[in-house]
Amino acid sequence: MTDIVDQHALDTLFLSARSQNGWLPGEVSDETLVKLYDLVKMGPTSANCSPARFVFVKGPAAKERLKPALSSGNLEKTMAAPVTVIAAFDAEFYEKLPQLFPHADAKSWFTSSPAAAEETAFRNGTLQAAYLILAARALGLDAGPMSGFDKAKVDAEFFAGTTWKSNFLISLGHGDPAKVFARLPRLDFSEACRILGE
Repeated sequence: MTDIVDQHALDTLFLSARSQNGWLPGEVSDETLVKLYDLVKMGPTSANCSPARFVFVKGPAAKERLKPALSSGNLEKTMAAPVTVIAAFDAEFYEKLPQLFPHADAKSWFTSSPAAAEETAFRNGTLQAAYLILAARALGLDAGPMSGFDKAKVDAEFFAGTTWKSNFLISLGHGDPAKVFARLPRLDFSEACRILGE
């Protein structure tokens, strides 16, 4: 692939996009969420393991289930968001590998090493959740990722009896520009990167 996206796309995905702290009224349709996942699932993961699992919390009753797990600083904005995604991962993602990576016995790579399975699930699940943020922006939505919540409460409420584990939350909708914080500094290339030659 040699195409380079235009400046508008770069602005939409990175340069003008902001983490949201407030939301305008409006809905996010189920059709949009399906389209969102259909983009996310195409991003690369190790051995195509695809461990991310997403719960889209939309309605009032579902939000009430999430509410007790939210930190005080995230409570109001999360309850106001049209959708909040519980970005999770399946600790036993390898059970799907015969389907997802059929040309090798990839399942045995992880059933023989619980530590490798845990690290792979967390790393690649986090990667897929990051894809979700970018995919949401590409579809015209704003995103508000956050980690201020009680994971144990979320897991007990939403994932009891399963092998899914919560990672972080991402609210989706159309952000309220009046509630966006001033952009914080970023590290320069020289502070964060090295280029190694021969």
